[in-house]
Amino acid sequence: MNLAHALVCSSRWWAGTVERKLVPWGLAGVELGDDRLEIGPGYGATTRVLAGTRGSLTVVELSEAYCRRLRRKLGDGIAVVQADATAMPFAENRFTGVACFTMLHHVPSHEQQDRLLAEASRVLRPGGMFAGTDSIGTGRMFRMLHVGDTLVPVGPSELPARLEQAGFIEPRIETAGSSFRFRARKPADRPDQPASSR
Repeated sequence: MNLAHALVCSSRWWAGTVERKLVPWGLAGVELGDDRLEIGPGYGATTRVLAGTRGSLTVVELSEAYCRRLRRKLGDGIAVVQADATAMPFAENRFTGVACFTMLHHVPSHEQQDRLLAEASRVLRPGGMFAGTDSIGTGRMFRMLHVGDTLVPVGPSELPARLEQAGFIEPRIETAGSSFRFRARKPADRPDQPASSR
């Protein structure tokens, strides 16, 4: 992350925007349950908002430096795990809900983004929701903010098919200005399905 981008993401302005607008909009109508996972929290503005809601919260973050910062700022109430979200160290069906905010475009390739989506599906319990937001990535200012950074925009129109390929159902994408929100559900276990095939 370049210096300008880091300054924005660690600013009070961004923290206020996240609390008042981004997280409420991203999770409107979504129930993540009581054992939640956040992928790629970065500086932790979204994590602070999630930590103030009901249930336990685990975050997975690639950067060791960001993990140290998150542990220092958030204390012992949040489980901070340093790991690659394309190969997460969690059991299958572990979490009741999974979320990520404005981070998919930081994953360095479409293939790795698809692996992250598949991992989100793997660690999510049947019937659980995966939700979040990202930037459309076409604006000039947005691209300037990412000079020297990883920037692989996720097209909102292509995301439903990618979510379905990752194992989700009922994907919904809604755009607003230069951002979009998404949500999809992991299929529930069918009662008539033999246990050996689950």
